[in-house]
Amino acid sequence: MPQENTFYFGKENFKWMLIGLAFIVVGFLLMMGADANTVDGKFDPNSWNDDIFSIRRIRIAPLFVVIGFVIEVYAILKRK
Repeated sequence: MPQENTFYFGKENFKWMLIGLAFIVVGFLLMMGADANTVDGKFDPNSWNDDIFSIRRIRIAPLFVVIGFVIEVYAILKRK
């Protein structure tokens, strides 16, 4: 009697899920950095850190996260 595969997701689905998860993690890592009042690792309420508005933090990192979630949806909906 052949054994039935009881998993809903196949190998290909899990591969795409890991790729999507990697995109999400990279996106959140790209968002990391000093906050608005931290320059050179020290809190200073009289200084302003312009890096919080860098292209990496407000454009590239969120794009990676959104792409990661789109890949996750694709991985879930993809048939074996």
